[in-house]
Amino acid sequence: MSYTPQHFTVWAEIPVTDMERSIAFYKTATGADLTLDNSGPNPMAVFKPENPETGVAGHLYPGKPAGNGQGPTVHLAASGTIEEIAKRLQDAGAKNVSEPIAIPAGRFVYAHDPDGNSVGFFEAVAPSST
Repeated sequence: MSYTPQHFTVWAEIPVTDMERSIAFYKTATGADLTLDNSGPNPMAVFKPENPETGVAGHLYPGKPAGNGQGPTVHLAASGTIEEIAKRLQDAGAKNVSEPIAIPAGRFVYAHDPDGNSVGFFEAVAPSST
Protein backbone atom coordinates (compact mmCIF):
# COMPACT_ATOMS: atom_id res chain seq x y z
CA MET A 1 0.00 0.00 0.00
CA SER A 2 1.34 3.42 -0.95
CA TYR A 3 1.50 6.18 1.64
CA THR A 4 2.06 9.89 1.20
CA PRO A 5 3.23 11.42 4.48
CA GLN A 6 1.78 14.65 5.80
CA HIS A 7 5.35 15.87 6.49
CA PHE A 8 8.35 14.62 4.57
CA THR A 9 10.57 15.32 7.55
CA VAL A 10 9.78 12.62 10.08
CA TRP A 11 12.18 13.87 12.76
CA ALA A 12 15.54 15.60 13.02
CA GLU A 13 18.61 14.55 14.96
CA ILE A 14 21.21 17.13 15.93
CA PRO A 15 24.56 15.71 17.06
CA VAL A 16 26.13 17.43 20.08
CA THR A 17 29.29 16.94 22.11
CA ASP A 18 28.00 18.26 25.45
CA MET A 19 24.38 17.36 26.20
CA GLU A 20 23.89 19.72 29.17
CA ARG A 21 25.38 22.70 27.31
CA SER A 22 23.31 21.93 24.23
CA ILE A 23 20.06 21.52 26.17
CA ALA A 24 20.66 24.92 27.78
CA PHE A 25 21.47 26.48 24.38
CA TYR A 26 18.38 25.11 22.61
CA LYS A 27 16.07 25.93 25.53
CA THR A 28 17.30 29.52 25.43
CA ALA A 29 17.25 29.77 21.65
CA THR A 30 13.81 28.26 21.01
CA GLY A 31 11.90 28.70 24.26
CA ALA A 32 11.18 24.94 24.12
CA ASP A 33 11.34 22.65 27.12
CA LEU A 34 13.53 19.75 26.04
CA THR A 35 12.98 16.45 27.82
CA LEU A 36 15.98 14.21 28.54
CA ASP A 37 15.18 10.60 27.62
CA ASN A 38 17.57 7.89 28.78
CA SER A 39 15.38 4.92 27.76
CA GLY A 40 17.29 4.04 24.57
CA PRO A 41 20.85 3.04 23.81
CA ASN A 42 21.88 6.73 23.88
CA PRO A 43 20.51 9.68 25.83
CA MET A 44 18.37 12.08 23.81
CA ALA A 45 17.06 15.55 24.58
CA VAL A 46 13.69 15.59 22.86
CA PHE A 47 11.88 18.54 21.24
CA LYS A 48 8.21 17.67 21.63
CA PRO A 49 5.67 19.11 19.20
CA GLU A 50 2.52 20.67 20.63
CA ASN A 51 0.46 18.11 18.71
CA PRO A 52 2.36 14.82 18.29
CA GLU A 53 -0.20 13.63 15.72
CA THR A 54 0.60 16.42 13.24
CA GLY A 55 3.88 17.91 14.44
CA VAL A 56 7.42 17.00 13.48
CA ALA A 57 9.78 16.39 16.38
CA GLY A 58 13.48 15.99 16.83
CA HIS A 59 16.19 15.51 19.38
CA LEU A 60 19.76 16.19 20.40
CA TYR A 61 22.02 13.17 20.80
CA PRO A 62 25.68 12.52 21.66
CA GLY A 63 27.36 12.47 18.30
CA LYS A 64 29.99 13.96 16.04
CA PRO A 65 28.84 17.31 14.59
CA ALA A 66 30.15 18.23 11.16
CA GLY A 67 31.12 21.60 12.65
CA ASN A 68 31.57 25.03 11.12
CA GLY A 69 28.13 24.85 9.47
CA GLN A 70 29.18 21.99 7.18
CA GLY A 71 26.32 19.55 7.87
CA PRO A 72 22.66 19.79 6.88
CA THR A 73 20.64 22.69 8.23
CA VAL A 74 17.71 21.92 10.53
CA HIS A 75 15.08 24.67 10.89
CA LEU A 76 13.38 24.92 14.28
CA ALA A 77 10.32 26.85 15.37
CA ALA A 78 11.11 29.37 18.09
CA SER A 79 8.97 31.52 20.34
CA GLY A 80 8.89 35.31 19.96
CA THR A 81 9.75 37.67 17.15
CA ILE A 82 12.76 37.03 14.95
CA GLU A 83 14.54 39.95 16.65
CA GLU A 84 13.94 38.36 20.08
CA ILE A 85 15.10 35.00 18.73
CA ALA A 86 18.31 36.52 17.29
CA LYS A 87 19.04 38.24 20.62
CA ARG A 88 18.52 34.97 22.54
CA LEU A 89 20.79 33.18 20.08
CA GLN A 90 23.57 35.71 20.63
CA ASP A 91 23.05 35.57 24.42
CA ALA A 92 23.23 31.75 24.29
CA GLY A 93 26.54 31.80 22.42
CA ALA A 94 25.47 31.13 18.82
CA LYS A 95 27.93 32.05 16.10
CA ASN A 96 27.31 33.56 12.68
CA VAL A 97 23.74 34.71 13.39
CA SER A 98 22.40 35.98 10.07
CA GLU A 99 20.17 38.93 9.43
CA PRO A 100 16.44 38.02 9.35
CA ILE A 101 15.30 36.44 6.09
CA ALA A 102 11.64 36.87 5.08
CA ILE A 103 9.70 34.21 3.22
CA PRO A 104 5.92 33.98 2.69
CA ALA A 105 5.47 31.65 5.69
CA GLY A 106 7.41 33.88 8.12
CA ARG A 107 10.98 34.90 8.91
CA PHE A 108 14.07 33.02 10.03
CA VAL A 109 17.73 33.44 10.91
CA TYR A 110 20.62 31.06 10.38
CA ALA A 111 23.12 30.41 13.16
CA HIS A 112 25.74 27.91 14.27
CA ASP A 113 25.10 26.23 17.62
CA PRO A 114 27.99 25.72 20.12
CA ASP A 115 29.07 22.60 18.18
CA GLY A 116 29.02 24.38 14.81
CA ASN A 117 25.79 22.75 13.59
CA SER A 118 23.96 24.89 11.03
CA VAL A 119 20.48 25.67 12.39
CA GLY A 120 17.68 27.93 11.21
CA PHE A 121 15.32 29.46 13.77
CA PHE A 122 11.85 30.31 12.47
CA GLU A 123 9.12 32.81 13.37
CA ALA A 124 5.89 31.85 11.60
CA VAL A 125 3.42 34.37 10.20
CA ALA A 126 0.25 34.39 12.30
CA PRO A 127 -2.60 32.62 10.49
CA SER A 128 -5.13 34.99 8.92
CA SER A 129 -8.61 34.99 10.34
CA THR A 130 -10.43 35.56 7.05
